[in-house]
Amino acid sequence: MLATDPFQPATETIALGALETTDIPVDLSSSSYRTLYRVVMGPVEPGDMLDVDASARVTNDVGVGITGGRRYTIGVGWHLWIYDYNNPLKTQGPWWRISQLMGDNVSPDRHHMPLPLSTLYRMSDDWPSGHRPVVVLRADAHSTAWAYNGGDDTLTVDPGYGQLTVRHWAKPPAEEPAALAA
Repeated sequence: MLATDPFQPATETIALGALETTDIPVDLSSSSYRTLYRVVMGPVEPGDMLDVDASARVTNDVGVGITGGRRYTIGVGWHLWIYDYNNPLKTQGPWWRISQLMGDNVSPDRHHMPLPLSTLYRMSDDWPSGHRPVVVLRADAHSTAWAYNGGDDTLTVDPGYGQLTVRHWAKPPAEEPAALAA
């Protein structure tokens, strides 16, 4: 296993991503995602499989340490995505969601919430041969109470309580027809 980021060489069959952010801004929208973990894979082929296990943990400390600060429940959505590292636009190019959408609420009483997610994803038949997918665990934090403390609240992503592991399973080569007997 090798911890990877967009500037390190990719591994051939297994990669482990490092935490990229420790704060998710809380807002009203459920579409202001942040990248929690990212893994740059080696070259893959159409039909190859990516076996992805992801987890993170968030903590709701909203309002703590603020004079007159209000505590409130925060909705969290998380999901897995890929983009093409070989695309010159990188993160500005197309993204593909490769997992189901997950969501839950973390109240002040709950305080800590795990974000587990796994998927087995087959690379599409139109994936460019030899291109490198970047697998990303993303999350957002939202609440109708987001402006109670001035609109600058964040949900904490806890270091040491998560990871992104990707295993690459290559599609077996097509069998050549047996030679005709003479």
